[in-house]
Amino acid sequence: MMINGREGRALWFEKGKIKFIDQRKLPYKLEYYTAETVDDCCFAIMDMVVRGAPAIGAAAVYGMVLGVNDLEKTAYKLKKTRPTAYDLFYAVDYMLDNIKNCKNPLDAANAYVEDIVDKCHKIGLNGEILIKNNMKILTHCNAGALATVDWGTALAPFYVAHRKGKKFFVFADETRPRCQGLLTDWELEQEGIPHVVIADNAAGFFMKNGEIDMVITGADRITANGDFANKIGTYEKAVLAYENDIPFYVAAPVSTFDKNIKSGDEIIIEERGREELAVINNYKIMPDYTKVRNPAFDITNHKYVTGYITEKGVFEKPCF
Repeated sequence: MMINGREGRALWFEKGKIKFIDQRKLPYKLEYYTAETVDDCCFAIMDMVVRGAPAIGAAAVYGMVLGVNDLEKTAYKLKKTRPTAYDLFYAVDYMLDNIKNCKNPLDAANAYVEDIVDKCHKIGLNGEILIKNNMKILTHCNAGALATVDWGTALAPFYVAHRKGKKFFVFADETRPRCQGLLTDWELEQEGIPHVVIADNAAGFFMKNGEIDMVITGADRITANGDFANKIGTYEKAVLAYENDIPFYVAAPVSTFDKNIKSGDEIIIEERGREELAVINNYKIMPDYTKVRNPAFDITNHKYVTGYITEKGVFEKPCF
């Protein structure tokens, strides 16, 4: 991804430490967080220094490197950080298998991360075909390079299409409560792709008025029947797209498909703390007596999905 005109990544391993772009500070400041211990890595995942299923998986494999002297304890700690994203569990189990088979831990972790980057690039190549000149495309939350180390899932087709010279326009949902549409805004601005940020609840307005031609989102877990978990508000966008005859695509690597879960009813939905809703940029916007519910994800039924954009191609049904 482009960062101030130069190629960069959302996270990497350097001199025995994990380096992260601190996504809590974007788009206002570009700062970095360093994880020197397993606990530091767990904090980065839980507090959303890093977020996005593939990037969390990348953080987890490097976390396993930091905790290689006590693998079972490290695996347990990492798996407890975020319950919804399948890539986290996939990554930890990948490292357990490789280390038990005498693979060098850092080599195995680097191979996993490079595989993520390669898959995301292929998602971009496969999804780019869907983008036509002058299209107006909606995306929800941030499923770009920040969420995947590089390229992204939902944003990867945008990057490939843009670099091929296609002209199109992006609507980015701000995605409350953490306003992660601003991360998409930051990425698209770095790349020079025309776009606007809209309030989550404005998407239906633009769909009804014929200003959205297609929707592409990412996913944190996709079940065997095609139901999927993604950032809260995705379900609403899928239903609205369905009602307005707008194609709705889910972009994700095959590692996000969990064939062990039959449907979305079995996915555990993470509920996060009150502060995310009550405080914005250290400013309290709710009185102390206000109670909140804060689910981080929702489940979208597969009937609303036009297709799944993966590194293996675009499919109408899940592929494993």
